[in-house]
Amino acid sequence: MQLCREMSRFGKVALNALEEGQSKTVQDAIRRFGMDELDGKMLFLCESVDELSERLSRRRSPDFVIIDSFQYTQLSYRKYIKLKEANRKKLLIFVSHADGKQPAGRAARSVMYDADLKIYIEGHRAISKGRYIGEKGYIDVWKEKALAYWGEKTDFEL
Repeated sequence: MQLCREMSRFGKVALNALEEGQSKTVQDAIRRFGMDELDGKMLFLCESVDELSERLSRRRSPDFVIIDSFQYTQLSYRKYIKLKEANRKKLLIFVSHADGKQPAGRAARSVMYDADLKIYIEGHRAISKGRYIGEKGYIDVWKEKALAYWGEKTDFEL
């Protein structure tokens, strides 16, 4: 939700919550982060990839799309490439289940290698696995919890 809020400063954002849909957890997060204040800048969806593709082909469609999760899309790598190529002017962000520190499933791992930026989340810390690491290479999503989990440790074995 923090990422959605930040991206909404730059354009229209869609969160396609395939995994959780309109669950109480999602509704509570919308309220907790004041997402309902983002009139017209934020869409909460639960659409198939075909429905999402149709939406993204329209004028004034979202600029940023977060899809939670890649596994729930049931996309093959080939279909992912087709979606990506059809939406070159959009930022597509996929959340993935993990198998250890790698995305779960062959298609998801292939998508990871194709991605410009990879972010691994552990212990309330978002850690860059790509070329763009920023000042520290990570951001604490929840500082108190991250400090409790990591202590002062800033080196990561990824």
